[in-house]
Amino acid sequence: MDARAVITDGKGGFSVEAIQVGEPQAGEVRVAIKASGVCHTDHKFLSRGVEQILGHEGAGVVDRVGPDVSGLVPGDRVLLNWAIPCRDCFQCRRGAQTLCEKRPKVPVDRFRWKGRPVDVAFTLGTMSTLAVVPRAAVVKMEGEIPFASACILGCGVQTGVGSVLNVAKVQTGESVAVLGTGGVGLSVIQGARIARAGMIVGIDVNPERLEMARRFGATHTVTADRGDEGLLRAAARVRAMAGGRGVDAAFECTSVPALCAAPLSFVRNGGRAIQLSGTEQPVTVNMELFEWDKIYLNPLYGQCRPEEDFPRLFRLYQDGSLKLDEMITRTYPIDRVAQAFDDMLAGKNAKGVLVME
Repeated sequence: MDARAVITDGKGGFSVEAIQVGEPQAGEVRVAIKASGVCHTDHKFLSRGVEQILGHEGAGVVDRVGPDVSGLVPGDRVLLNWAIPCRDCFQCRRGAQTLCEKRPKVPVDRFRWKGRPVDVAFTLGTMSTLAVVPRAAVVKMEGEIPFASACILGCGVQTGVGSVLNVAKVQTGESVAVLGTGGVGLSVIQGARIARAGMIVGIDVNPERLEMARRFGATHTVTADRGDEGLLRAAARVRAMAGGRGVDAAFECTSVPALCAAPLSFVRNGGRAIQLSGTEQPVTVNMELFEWDKIYLNPLYGQCRPEEDFPRLFRLYQDGSLKLDEMITRTYPIDRVAQAFDDMLAGKNAKGVLVME
């Protein structure tokens, strides 16, 4: 079936191309994508040396199901989940589905571009009008929610909210610092508000981002200085706000590798430092930052368990606790993906979303 998709050449370039998407086979679902989030991770994939269909935050409508697929029928409104569990490996059996060792995958020959198979990012490739995905990647949406708002649940929002509720397990009245108030940082702030944290401090170099942070639940903000190495001066200000000892939990959401250990400077002894940017480069770290009894975690995807976490997020949206519509600063037709990337990199959006119609 003909479709249109954003394809990268793996060398930094990308374009919107005509592709052909095959029929779903056993255990697979074909989804008509209606909206796809635009994420810094998508931009990183432009230069990974692989031609592929981009995108990993998607929502849409079931177009067709393959044999042996239960619980879904054509027309169902669905959210896609990129951390696809097999539910049978060592990690899945112990409840760590994001760490699945045998992640299901659709063969790439189901997607063809210029007559040859083409890879898909995250086994999803949501920057496309059609996608074929494993059944385990599909979660049926509950209640009324716009596709543009739903799609961002599938990565940034779950990463942020999940890291607060599942990983740091922030408790009522605790203090929280959030380093970087982009899409993931704003989701951390929302998660902290939902957890009823007492003080939520947003830290960013961009004053406009800090205004967003206030709207989404930050009780305090700190304007950081780009020349503040390791954010040590900002950390001193936040520690002073928290009675001199530091906050209970700090979350790094800057995507700046040099700041991967920075949350340790913000937390009290015995506090939790959570690093969300997924730093994969070698960095030098002052081990004194770990003193004393501090916990440092680099969780994947907020330790997402799709059957539990996404229904919870749907409920939080329905009762007004989780602001999603407000996070969508701008939507773009698929042909304007270059503008969506530019606006994201310029920090103009809380979240930008591609819409397929």
